[in-house]
Amino acid sequence: MSEYILSKEYFVQVIRDLIVLAENRKDYFTELDSAIGDGDHGMNLSIGFREVDKHIEEWKELSVKDLYKNVGTALLDKVGGSSGPLYGSFFMKFGLPIKKKGSEEGATFSEFIEMMETGVAIIKKRGKSTTGEKTMLDTFVPAVETLRAEYEGGTSAKEAMAKAVEAGKEGLESTRNIVATKGRAMRLGERAIGHLDPGAASAAEILEVFYNDMPD
Repeated sequence: MSEYILSKEYFVQVIRDLIVLAENRKDYFTELDSAIGDGDHGMNLSIGFREVDKHIEEWKELSVKDLYKNVGTALLDKVGGSSGPLYGSFFMKFGLPIKKKGSEEGATFSEFIEMMETGVAIIKKRGKSTTGEKTMLDTFVPAVETLRAEYEGGTSAKEAMAKAVEAGKEGLESTRNIVATKGRAMRLGERAIGHLDPGAASAAEILEVFYNDMPD
């Protein structure tokens, strides 16, 4: 059986769809953040991806690695709060595991798993955080761990990603019952219980875009 390959076109389409996501879900992410944070998560993502939108036609000609590096740099430069450095770093490092120079043929699914793991590792490092602290890692970590376990266990690539998305959603839901130990929500103590973490929410929807754009 031939190896499952994610094409360069796939990775470009993901960015296009993240631009749409950031705009369409701006108010929802802002609403979540207003309950426990600064209330700017949705607007910050929107601002960042509007900047990406200005350049996507130019950047789509780049390798996958350089495309995502530029996306990450734009988010770092334009997005305030914690989401800018965290998502910016995620995308900047995302393409590093691709081994083919130029990345014109995209990535193998094994490389894609490494790409996700690389992104999550830099979020942990930049945020000095881990799971159980009411952050986007509560979505990303179980999703990426599930992705590798399922694929290595023989699950097909797209089905493995589907299971990863579900694990991420369960992780998001778990943030309702977590007392935050990072960010502005930390100051609320137990009053943050009952609220979803906005970063975990946006992470869950970003993962879903990666899944929805995958070919069968």
